[in-house]
Amino acid sequence: MPERAARLNNLPVYFFAVIAQKIQALQVQGIDVVSLDIGSPDLPPPRAVIDALSHSAYEANVHGYSGYRGIPAFRRAVAHYYEKRFGVSLDPEKEVLPLLGSKEGIVNLSLAYLDRGDLALVPDISYPSYSMGARLAGGDVCWIPLSQETHFLPDVLTVPDSVADQAKLLWVNYPNNPTGATAEPDFYQTVIDWSIKHDILLASDNPYVDVTYDGYKATSVLEIKDAKKCAIEFMSFSKTFNMGGWRLGAAVGNADVIKTLLQVKSNVDSGHFRPIYDAGIEAIETTPQSWIDDRNDIYQHRRDRILETLPKIGLQAQKPKGSLYIWARVEDGNGDKYVKQALEQAHVAFAPGSAYGPGGEPYIRISLGISNERLEIALRRLKDWYPNRKEIN
Repeated sequence: MPERAARLNNLPVYFFAVIAQKIQALQVQGIDVVSLDIGSPDLPPPRAVIDALSHSAYEANVHGYSGYRGIPAFRRAVAHYYEKRFGVSLDPEKEVLPLLGSKEGIVNLSLAYLDRGDLALVPDISYPSYSMGARLAGGDVCWIPLSQETHFLPDVLTVPDSVADQAKLLWVNYPNNPTGATAEPDFYQTVIDWSIKHDILLASDNPYVDVTYDGYKATSVLEIKDAKKCAIEFMSFSKTFNMGGWRLGAAVGNADVIKTLLQVKSNVDSGHFRPIYDAGIEAIETTPQSWIDDRNDIYQHRRDRILETLPKIGLQAQKPKGSLYIWARVEDGNGDKYVKQALEQAHVAFAPGSAYGPGGEPYIRISLGISNERLEIALRRLKDWYPNRKEIN
C-alpha cells in the first residue's frame, strides 16, 4: 500500500480514542469504569425536539438532499436566536451557515484559510481541534500562553508584531473548554481591535454559551463593536439542547468568511437529513428558558459535589461559571500520571490536561456529563483510592 499523507505525521491519534481503548480493555476483564472524561450530555433533549424529528421523518418528501446551506427555515431560526439572545442582527442568507456539528466547521475553517506554512494563533490550553485543524491544513501553530493568574484569558497584546503580522487565524472559546473560564465584553473588544489591526480572522467557538451557573450569563463575540469586520462564531446544539449525537450547529458572522467556509463544505458534505433541521428549529424556537435553567441546575449540583471532594483526592480547582467541566490542578503537577493511576487503580476515567496543549500538563479535566448516581460512585472510589494509591510511572 502507498504511504499515508505526510500531513498525518504531526497529527496524533485523538486522545479520547486512546482512552476509550483503555476503558474497553478494562471492561473486557469485567471491570466497571466510571467515565468522567468525555463532555457528552447524559440527559435527553426536550421531548418536543424528539417529537419534531419523528414527525418530520414520516413526511414523504424529506428524504432527499437538503442542500449545502441547509434549509432556509433553519437559517432564519438561528438568526432569530441571535437577535433574541444577543441583540445581534444576522442575514440568514449570507451570515448563517449550518454545520454538521461545530467541530466540523472548526476544522474546515482551517482548511479554508491556512496553506502550508501559514500561522494560526491557538491558546496553549484549548480544544484540540483548533491546533489539529491547522496541522491538517499544513499550517503552523503558535501557542498563546494561558494561566490561572490571568484567568485563562490570552493576552494578545503580548504577541510580538512580527508574529501577529504573519498570523491568519486566532481562536477564542468562552465559556471555555477545558478550563471553564469566562470572558467579558472588554476582553472581546481588545481582541477584536487587535485582530482588525493585524488583519487576522477571529474565530470564536461558543458551544457552552447557554451552559452557565450561579446566575452568570455568557455573551457572544458578535455583540461587540466591529466584530463582523473580522469575526466568525460557531454555535452548537450539542450542549445547549443536549443534542451532542445529532451533530447540529452553525457558523455565523462575517459574510465573506461564511462564503469561503461554504466553498469547503460544499465539496465535503451534502448537508443534514431534513428532520434534523426541523428538530433543530423546534429546539431553538420553543425550548423555554426554564428547561435550560433546570438542566444547568443539575450540572451545578454535580459541579459542587466534585469541588467538595477535590481536596480529598489531591486536586484543586476554581469554581467555573460556565461549560461542562472542572479544570483541576494535580497536587504533584503531573496530570498524565494522575489520569493513568485513577483509571488503573480506581477505575475512574479523566481527560489528561496535556491533551489540550502544552499549558495543560499539570491539570486534568473532569466532565459533568454523568448521572448523579454514577458520579457518587466515582467520588467514593476516588476518596478510597487516593490515600492508598500505588505509585506508577
